[in-house]
Amino acid sequence: ILLSALSPLPKVQATHPDCSVVLYFQEQEAECLEIIRSESQTPAPPGQQGCLTEWDGVSCWSALPVGQSRAVACPDILHVFKKSKVLIRRNCTESGWSFPSPPYYNACELEAIGSNNDTEAKASYFVTMKVLYTCGYSTSLAALLLAIGIFSCFRKLHCTRNSIHIHFFTSFILRGAAVFIKDAVLFSDESIDHCTMSTVNCKAAIAFFQYSVLANFYWLLVEGMYLQTLLLLTFTSDKRYIWWYILIGWGVPMLTVCVWVVTRLQYDNHGCWDDYTSLYWWVIKAPILLAIFVNFLIFLNVTRMLAQKIRSPDISKNYKQQYMRLTKSTLLLIPLFGVHYVVFALFPEHIGVDARLYFELVLGSYQGFLVALLYCFLNGEVQAEIKRNWGKWQSSMESNVFNLATQDFTA
Repeated sequence: ILLSALSPLPKVQATHPDCSVVLYFQEQEAECLEIIRSESQTPAPPGQQGCLTEWDGVSCWSALPVGQSRAVACPDILHVFKKSKVLIRRNCTESGWSFPSPPYYNACELEAIGSNNDTEAKASYFVTMKVLYTCGYSTSLAALLLAIGIFSCFRKLHCTRNSIHIHFFTSFILRGAAVFIKDAVLFSDESIDHCTMSTVNCKAAIAFFQYSVLANFYWLLVEGMYLQTLLLLTFTSDKRYIWWYILIGWGVPMLTVCVWVVTRLQYDNHGCWDDYTSLYWWVIKAPILLAIFVNFLIFLNVTRMLAQKIRSPDISKNYKQQYMRLTKSTLLLIPLFGVHYVVFALFPEHIGVDARLYFELVLGSYQGFLVALLYCFLNGEVQAEIKRNWGKWQSSMESNVFNLATQDFTA
């Protein structure tokens, strides 16, 4: 009865808070069925009549002798049922359990979940949001692939700094691809119950998505670390550090996701692993918060070092311009990518769902485009290299045309 009242909630909202309700009742039912199973293995003494333990779809009623009654409270599910002091009673009669009194639908009042018009408007809102973030990730993927092509094609742009940028771009590409893969696996078939879906494909899609998100934050951390190293070494880079950066950017997320996967398999292997209300979600969340915290410290330190170097009379104007050009992109990205995650991490998952989805999906989908813009398309070094090669190509074309015309004339 109660579950049917919850059915109008849109499935587009992934697993929370809607699926947490379904999982709650599944866990309660499993516990009750286990009690029933154990009772069936130890039959009651002869001559003793009573009612066996029963699951009625909402509550578990423990076994009772005939003539006694039992009372239970409404299910304790936050933001679904209003707090009620009314108890539901059932009597054990010779013919079995009596009907619940008062009925669940009278005793347990649901929180307001909106009318059909509200549900339709909400479903339309999620569809619009999906269109927006699909466009955003598509734009970002195109821009990032073009940026990687530019850094790879021009030999003068081959350096440790741009190599780190390419890895950073790749993490954004993986994140965008992971979103599309997750949508294809979880939401391609509307007939699938996403709350009870527990296939290898959907778990693999969620694990890949978490890895791409972790890699994204850790390559931003690498960008901050490399910027600080450049300022400390006065633009003297050491290629030996690149392997440490790769280990941090790709290795730490891989280790974290492996620990998370093993933990979920051992202790919380239900659903599709996209229930962010689980305590094991902190296996993923804690390393991300750590990366953001370290990046914030780097942000403060780099800002301090930059102010000192700009005020220093010993540094030429040309070096000051290099410092500013190198730091402006990373100093902009560190707070931009980390602030909203920290804010939302401090609140439970059911608070600010719309704002959370908007920041993480819609605005987050354009972050890759912003990164490509700052590190590549607006990079003076890249622009100069493109202009130089464009000029060489035009001169080559003009020379070829002149040679052809000369040959025709002399012939």
